[in-house]
Amino acid sequence: MNAIKMVAVVLVVAGVLGLAYGGFTYTQETHHADIGALHMSVSDKKTINIPVWAGAGAVLAGAAMLVVGKKRS
Repeated sequence: MNAIKMVAVVLVVAGVLGLAYGGFTYTQETHHADIGALHMSVSDKKTINIPVWAGAGAVLAGAAMLVVGKKRS
């Protein structure tokens, strides 16, 4: 499998996942304090939304790359 086909498959899979889930959430530790035996930290939960147009665009771009790759072979 050449590099173009691998990138195309990754784009299609990422696009489908983006359309299916619509985003992802992660936790970021923002503040941390150690005072003797006392350990404190503050974590923020952040959400990244993936627009529908970005997921659909990734699927279309990956599919186009697969089609172009087949025509070249």
